[in-house]
Amino acid sequence: MRKPLIVGNWKMNNSVAESVSLVDKLKVLAKDVAGVEIVVAPPFTALFSTRDVIKGSNIKLGAQNIFWEDRGAYTGEISPLMIADIGCEYVIIGHSERREYFKESDEIVNKKIKSTIRNKLKAVMCVGESLKDREEGRTMQVIESQMRKGLEGISNSELQTPNSEFQLVIAYEPVWAIGTGRNATQSQANDVHIYIRKLLLQILGEYAASVTRVIYGGSVKPSNSAELMSEKEIDGVLIGGASLDADSFVQIIRSACMV
Repeated sequence: MRKPLIVGNWKMNNSVAESVSLVDKLKVLAKDVAGVEIVVAPPFTALFSTRDVIKGSNIKLGAQNIFWEDRGAYTGEISPLMIADIGCEYVIIGHSERREYFKESDEIVNKKIKSTIRNKLKAVMCVGESLKDREEGRTMQVIESQMRKGLEGISNSELQTPNSEFQLVIAYEPVWAIGTGRNATQSQANDVHIYIRKLLLQILGEYAASVTRVIYGGSVKPSNSAELMSEKEIDGVLIGGASLDADSFVQIIRSACMV
C-alpha cells in the first residue's frame, strides 16, 4: 500500500519569521499524525530556519525548484547539491507556474528530474492540462506528452535508493483548477490518475507503476480533500494556499488518515 503524501507548497509567501511561526504551529498540531508523509516547501530564504524547527518531527523538507547542474556560472540559480546539503528530501519540478511564467519546457523538466535523482532527492513531477486542452478533449494527450518527455532516459533502477525508497512522485495539477477556486470532480481527477499509472507502467515498468505515488493538486482545501483522497488512485495532495494556514493544513493532513 502506498503511504499518503501531503505536500504544502508555500510558493512566494512568508518571511523567515512567518515560515517559522507557521511550521512551529503545524508541528504541534500534526505531532500525533501517523501513516501519512508530510512535506513543507517554503521559499528558499526560509529553508534553513524551517529545517531547524522540524528537526525530529514527522514533517519533511522540500524545495520548490532547482537548477539542473550541480555547480557553475548560473547566476541566481540553486543546485540540487545545495538543496540536498540544506537537508531537503523533496523537490517540486515542473509546476504549472514555472511552466507558464518561466517557460519551462518538458525538456527542462527532464533535465531537472535527472539532476534531482542524481543527488538522491525525491522529485515531485507536476503534469496537467489547460482549460483549453480539457475543453478540446486533449487532457490525456497532454498528460502523456508531459510524462514521456519528462521521464525520457530515466530508468526504474535509477529511481530506487539504497533504503528502497522510490524517488519519483507525480502530481496531477489541472492548470484550470489552480488558485481559481474551480475543482476537478472526483471522477475527473481519478480518471487522469488511472491514466498516469498506466503511463508509468509503459514508461518505467510494473514496479514503478505500483509504488509511485500520484497526488492531486488544484484548489485543494479542507472541504474537498477527504473526498479526493477517498479515490483509490489519489495517493495524496499538493496544497497551495491552504497550506499557508496551519489549521487548514492539518485538517487536510488528518483527512488523509480517514480514507
